[in-house]
This record gives sequence, C-alpha cells and structure tokens, in this order.
Amino acid sequence: MIPPVEALLLLWNRPSIGDEEIAEVIDTLRSGWLTHGPKATRFEREVRDALGVEDAFAVSSCTAALHLAFLAAGIGDGDEVITPSFTFCAAPNALLQVGARPVFVDVERATFNIDLQAAEAAITDRTKAIVVMHYGGHPCDLRAFRKLADDHGLLLIEDAAHALHASRDGQRAGSVGDMAVFSFYPNKVMTTGEGGMLVGLSRFVQHARLLGRHGIDSSVWQRHGTRSTADYEVVAPGLKYVMSDVTAAIGVQQFRKLPAFTARRADIADTYTRALTGLPGLTTPTVLPGVQPGWFLYSIFIDADSAPLTRDEIAHHLLADHGIATSKHFTPVHSLQLYRGTAIHPLIVTETVSARQLSLPCYPTMTPQDVNRVIAALHALWQR
Repeated sequence: MIPPVEALLLLWNRPSIGDEEIAEVIDTLRSGWLTHGPKATRFEREVRDALGVEDAFAVSSCTAALHLAFLAAGIGDGDEVITPSFTFCAAPNALLQVGARPVFVDVERATFNIDLQAAEAAITDRTKAIVVMHYGGHPCDLRAFRKLADDHGLLLIEDAAHALHASRDGQRAGSVGDMAVFSFYPNKVMTTGEGGMLVGLSRFVQHARLLGRHGIDSSVWQRHGTRSTADYEVVAPGLKYVMSDVTAAIGVQQFRKLPAFTARRADIADTYTRALTGLPGLTTPTVLPGVQPGWFLYSIFIDADSAPLTRDEIAHHLLADHGIATSKHFTPVHSLQLYRGTAIHPLIVTETVSARQLSLPCYPTMTPQDVNRVIAALHALWQR
C-alpha cells in the first residue's frame, strides 16, 4: 500500500538539533543555574568576537532585540524610521511600541533588499534611523547604507535575522550598523528554540542590557557570590528580555555548527539553481558579486505570464500532489490590517514580488533525495 502524500510530507524548514545540543542543555540543567548566566555570557562573547563588534546581549527573541535597540537609541514619539515593508512585522510593531512611525520604502527587484535610492528619498527632518533587512540571508549594500546614514546623521540598524553567517565585500552582516539584531527562532539559520541577540556599539548595547533586565543595575549572575541576589537598585523602567542559560546552551553548540549549516544550505541552493534555471517564468535567486549569502531562504520568483501556473497554484500542487511544503516571504507589512493606509511612498516592487515569491525547502538536514524530490516536482509541474 502506498502511504498518503501527507505521511511523506517534506517540511519547508526544520531545525537541525544533535546530541551536542542535548548534552549542553543537560549540563546546564545539572548545573543548577538556569537563568541568564554563564552559558548566555559565553554565547554573547562568542558571537561578539566572531562579528568583531563591541558588545552583544542575548535576549528572549529578535523582536525583543529590536524593541531594546529602539529604546536604547532614544527613538520615540514623533520620530520616523525608514524600513522596508517587504519584511516581517516585528520591526514596525516595535517602532509603534516606542511611539515612532515606520516609513515604508520599496525594495530592489534583484535581491528583495531595501532600495537605497528609495530610502534616501524618504529621509525627512524627523527621520531618526534606517532599518535595513538582509532578505533571505543576502546582505544589502552595507557600505552604501553606512554612508547614507552617516551623511544624514542617522542611526543604521541591521535587521540581520536571516543573516548571521552572511557577508558582503568582506563585511559580516551585523557588523556595520550602530546596532544589529539576530533571530534564533526554530526556522532560522541556527536556533535556540526561541531567542535573539542584539549586537553593536557598546554604549547602545549596555543601555539595552540594563533595560532588558528590569532596569536593574546588575544581573543575578554578576551578583552571584559577591553580594546578595536581593541587593540591587532599579535605575530605569525596564523590561524582562534576557535569554535563559537553558536556551543559550543550545545556541553555544548551534553557533559552532553554523559554518557547516551555511555550507550545506549553499550546496542545496547551488543544486536548485543549476536544475531550475531555464524553466519558463521561474527566476532563481540573485547573488551579487562579493556576497556570501546565508541562504536562510531559497526564494524563487514566478512570472505568471510565462510560467504554466501562478505562484499560489504551484504552492498548492507541490503540497497536494507531491507532499512538499513551501512558504511565502512576506505579506507586505503595509497591507496588513494595522498598517493599511500608512504607506506614503510607492511600493511597486514590493507589491509585485510579494504576489510572486515562493520559498522552497532549504535546510541542512535535507538529503540529496529530498532536494531532487523538490526539483523533480517542479519540473513535473512545468510539464503539465
């Protein structure tokens, strides 16, 4: 008996967890120290040193990192922050939380990254910062955006949720902005289950660290063995955003594996590109010169005028007929209920791409057979 398609489902993404992560978590549980402590501190130090940034703070989510970044930068009521609409809602939501206004701008057709000229055209006397998002793990033009921010006296904040091991022109994503944030959600290039990290200039990260532990002047780990854990002062109205040591234990081992994860993702992407290039109406991802992508997403573009099916029809048949899950990245933020009517600049590329983009499975635990299954299914759809 042939099993039903759903029993053979190839997921769009899944985390790559091994015995090393399990052993590290068990070590943490046995240590008796579960909250933000030695493992989180170690994780922060290793990421900081790898990126060559001044400081790093491990937090409960990438959204928490964004919220803290905006608070630490003093972004608030009346401020405008330029950001792409072709992104997840986390950054715009965090901007609303601090009272600022997200100003949505368009993206490049080639990379789906924020468009430099569109960002420059959106700058006003109320603009406080530019948030760049490295779409799918392909870094935006870091040098150009750094210059743009400096020329206008603005902060540059990198939303590097997709791009921890990516680089452009020898510069690591997350190492150029005044601050940068990373995501360790289960579908990202590495995971801690839930979690994120804020990195960047020490004056910002240190303030964010204070705000992220209730505004208390020192962490429990800093007070451990030197003074009573109840001996502290609250010096700012803070929040509770720290990463636990249980979570950080996973991150320590995942970060060691990240180069291998990235290499495997790159192999899968290369196989896809060689096999899918030439299918009418299907455009494979662009990799610009000097870029080493992180390949969080393998994002294809479907031209409904020349492809045999629309993007949504392809996604439907891949799942229903072949048991292959896909995803869409993203629904533009300005089209979501909370933000409808807020876009004041043309977002033509954003709206075109969002209707035609499709993310294929691309993660380290995929076997060669899995990759070939996706390729064969797409070729079959083109031959319908």
